[in-house]
Amino acid sequence: MTKQFISIGELAVLTGLSAYTLRFYEKAGVLQAAKRADNGHRRYNSQDVLWLEFVLRLKQTGMPLADIREYAQLRADGEMSLQQRLTMLELHRQRLATTMSELAANASALDDKITVYQKMIRKSGKKKKV
Repeated sequence: MTKQFISIGELAVLTGLSAYTLRFYEKAGVLQAAKRADNGHRRYNSQDVLWLEFVLRLKQTGMPLADIREYAQLRADGEMSLQQRLTMLELHRQRLATTMSELAANASALDDKITVYQKMIRKSGKKKKV
């Protein structure tokens, strides 16, 4: 981000979110109220962009919006909430590790089934040629 501030439309393009979603996140308390230009348009700075990137990472890793909202409020509370934020992230990381383990086990089971079908298809193909 080379400009000091970007508009909601530019932030939408940068993040892949719609302007509607960005306004929703602001209203829901996930994003702090954006600074405004003289014409009333929202203006976001590099710190806003970094925070939103982290929010999207939390969302992509399965953190519920209510938890993201709680984390955002704790962040707004400042240093007095550092331990609470750390605890939230550690718990989320543990849930993520469990999910990753479950997904790996499921992927392995799928790989096994794919191998079975590939062998069956090769075997049935050989019979047809004879």
